[in-house]
Amino acid sequence: MSDTIVQMEDVKKIYTLGANEIHALNGVDISIKKGDFVTIMGASGSGKSTLLNMVGCLDTPTSGTVKINDIDITELNDDKLTTIRRDNIGFIFQQFNLIPTLTALENVEIPMIFSRMPPNERKARALHALEQAKLEIEYADHRPNELSGGQQQRVAIARALANDPPILLADEPTGNLDSKTGKIIMDLLSQLNKAGTTLIVVTHDPKLAEYSNKNIMLLDGEVSDDIN
Repeated sequence: MSDTIVQMEDVKKIYTLGANEIHALNGVDISIKKGDFVTIMGASGSGKSTLLNMVGCLDTPTSGTVKINDIDITELNDDKLTTIRRDNIGFIFQQFNLIPTLTALENVEIPMIFSRMPPNERKARALHALEQAKLEIEYADHRPNELSGGQQQRVAIARALANDPPILLADEPTGNLDSKTGKIIMDLLSQLNKAGTTLIVVTHDPKLAEYSNKNIMLLDGEVSDDIN
């Protein structure tokens, strides 16, 4: 099996808005290996979110090929895309996207509920994921509004780790955090990467590129710079 975990070849994505066509991606070629820490940068409208949606199996290209773990997702139906996401990808969002009525532990359990994991195993794995995310165990029964921004992001990271995915996708993971807390979160993500998780981070912050071994710059839907 190849050590390439994400492969995009001549990927184009065109959205139709009325009589207009929006070329979000225009012939993108990207290769990401297992264990890479990749930052994706570029101005608003450069195609970063569209690219992340492709890797996350939330969207498929208009043309070109996208492979995740050697599986071509281009022609897969929604059910099969859902399975690829569940088994391969964890998502970390800028807005945390935690359910406010659930505790930290219950939020982390959500992906495992969809995987139909037995309750006892689910709770044990959720507690382990919170430990991986460096959230003190006494906060497991706190709801999001009882947690700081940094603690909420740790819960979001733990939730992303719940199904032990080989790939973590992070969309501006420090965007809603102060600089000190943001550095703590990036140090945590770096530790997860060193433990073997492939990490792909979309960011506007050039400081975050210092953590990565590969930086991809997008401009108008094209790769303008790809630094290894």
